[in-house]
Amino acid sequence: MNFPIIAPSVLSADFANLGRDVEMINNSEADWFHVDVMDGVFVPNISFGFPVIKSIKKLASKPLDVHLMIVQPERYIKDFKDAGADILSVHIEASTHLHRTIGAIKENGMKAGVAINPHTSVSQLKDVLMDIDVVCMMSVNPGFGGQKFIENTYKKCAELKAMINECGSSCLIEIDGGVNDITAPKLLASGADVLVAGNYVFASNNPSQTIAMLKQINKSTTIA
Repeated sequence: MNFPIIAPSVLSADFANLGRDVEMINNSEADWFHVDVMDGVFVPNISFGFPVIKSIKKLASKPLDVHLMIVQPERYIKDFKDAGADILSVHIEASTHLHRTIGAIKENGMKAGVAINPHTSVSQLKDVLMDIDVVCMMSVNPGFGGQKFIENTYKKCAELKAMINECGSSCLIEIDGGVNDITAPKLLASGADVLVAGNYVFASNNPSQTIAMLKQINKSTTIA
């Protein structure tokens, strides 16, 4: 797969025209569909559940990257697999038995991801980096789209990349929140592999063209 991986967040799509927006992503240079699931408990917002994910899966021609912002995510692993998730990320802050949960995700035939909030140190991932496929690093406080990017994310991303290289893990670094033409080059230069973009894509005049622009950013971009 050519990097960076671009994962438009369907949370920012027009739900009155969801089929149209899914087809736009299918026909664009995007690589994944990013699907945010919120329960109103772990985060102060509620998004959508299994029926919507199943509907997206029926139309999608690219992998579904499902990001669970819910308490006790281990209860629903098989349900999300059945709904169509290809990649399933759980929050380290919400999973008491993280290693067991990662194992269950893989046993159900999905790639396993761990998401971390802005206040969580990447050092807490040290013992699971060899077991996971993706780290979903929140660059805004989870729960709402369109928030201001947290600048400390660049430093955290570089620290995580160094950890990954040191242990020989092949897991990808995914950045979720505040991705745009300004932050994306710096994120990629800091070690990011996957860019989640919601508001920036769907609020643009030409979402497909915006996705193409993000896809064309080179990782060798120098941090200003």
